Amino acid sequence: MAEIQFSKGVAETVVPEVRLSKSKNGQSGMAKFYFLEPTILAKESTDDITGMYLIDDEGEIITREVKGKFINGRPTAIEATVILNSQPEWDRFMRFMERYGAENGLGFSKSE
Repeated sequence: MAEIQFSKGVAETVVPEVRLSKSKNGQSGMAKFYFLEPTILAKESTDDITGMYLIDDEGEIITREVKGKFINGRPTAIEATVILNSQPEWDRFMRFMERYGAENGLGFSKSE
């Protein structure tokens, strides 16, 4: 099991677009998640966004770098960033993404 949450205990059902980048020396990296119209922003939702939690059998990866995107004053998207400061953090993140991707039909392709 691998899931993403914005509020503890409430799984996000919208599958994000994820973009990865890595430093030239390969020791650090970043993952940007973009959720278009996530369920946490639904009108009937009263949950507070406390961060983004990537949860799987190994535990949690947590980021507080979460931003809302608005169009005409209406929340439409969430962008979250996970900073990966070492090779072990990168490897852990990739294990999460392999699980999450397999469960949600995500594929991986390298850019040129």
